[in-house]
Amino acid sequence: MKTQRLTFTGHDGSTLAARLDLPEGEITSTALFAHCFTCSKDIPAAKRIAQHLAQRGMAVLRFDFTGLGHSEGEFANTNFTTNVADLVLAAQALEERFAAPQLLVGHSLGGAAVLKAAGQIPSARAAATIGAPFDPAHVAHNFGAKVKEIEEEGGAQVELAGRPFTICKHFLEDIAAQEMAPAIASLHKALLVLHAPLDDVVGIENAAEIFTAAKHPKSFVTLDDADHLVTRIKDAEYAADTILAWAARYVDLAAEPVTKSAPDGAVHVSEADAMGFLQDVNIAGRHTYLADEPAAVGGSDLGPTPYQYLSAGLGACTTMTIRMYARRKGYPLEHVAVDVYHDKRHLEAMEGQAPTKRDVFRRDIHVRGDLSDSQRADILRIADKCPVHKTLHASAEIETTLLD
Repeated sequence: MKTQRLTFTGHDGSTLAARLDLPEGEITSTALFAHCFTCSKDIPAAKRIAQHLAQRGMAVLRFDFTGLGHSEGEFANTNFTTNVADLVLAAQALEERFAAPQLLVGHSLGGAAVLKAAGQIPSARAAATIGAPFDPAHVAHNFGAKVKEIEEEGGAQVELAGRPFTICKHFLEDIAAQEMAPAIASLHKALLVLHAPLDDVVGIENAAEIFTAAKHPKSFVTLDDADHLVTRIKDAEYAADTILAWAARYVDLAAEPVTKSAPDGAVHVSEADAMGFLQDVNIAGRHTYLADEPAAVGGSDLGPTPYQYLSAGLGACTTMTIRMYARRKGYPLEHVAVDVYHDKRHLEAMEGQAPTKRDVFRRDIHVRGDLSDSQRADILRIADKCPVHKTLHASAEIETTLLD
């Protein structure tokens, strides 16, 4: 996806930072994304959902509310009402650059802000909320025992998600004064409510209240066991796919992207998630796979690692070679399987040289059938004739060309 940085003026004159995720091809529609309380436009869920929407032709604007992320201004001077005002100004900024937003998406308190601001954004045809509270005052529970101090002293420093924020009394007064039911009832836009039943930050009962207050057309979809911040890639992609399938009735979308076929004779690998290590693997335009790394090293564990693919190649080649040989020899081989293990072993240092590591692949071959000892020995011998085994055992050359 193409991403542009831009700025616009917020409710108090501060410069607000934004990103515009753009499709590779024609822009068919526009969307506005509002992030959660004290978060930023760059949280993984916001980025992944916005980029997923961009793949279907949407220009998606996501921005930092006043005093958050890369935006100017004092967070302590903001409240729910100012967030709504910033959201309306963001819609105007999007209209000035491309087109007024047809779709509004809000996460957590950003979802409540979307519901409140939707009436002031006439271009919007549909709105989707993710883990949104029905009552903005719900966020006050995050302040715990500090609520009393805020009310008595006019403000207090509260730690949220490991960071300190100054919350002022006017913030509590503002969220307490909000009446969401009338705003939701008068949306006059299609509404999609996405919520996880196990959300321990904003309970599922909030989704029920939003859904009950809304008029048709309205829809509810569960996010199953997703967490409140929708941190897992598969949950963010599911939310994005659901929004796209639902929004297709209300906004124009580009056709589903077609996976590029691999050039003749090539395995095509392309980055699927620049935030991690997820890769799309396309073979001959007919077979598609994912490659990834474990979460422990910064991946998302959505597919095998490169070394696991290498091990799979060795294992598959081994069983194919054994089967082909047994078939030709007429051996009573009923079934063959192989377990491949890979590790790096330290080699003892030669005199005057530093210790080195060597890749070691171990194969445990399992055979079933009424095989004689000599036939079993033959099968073990022929396993080493596997072409991939030969490639790994010998030295191979790799030629590399850098292309645009």
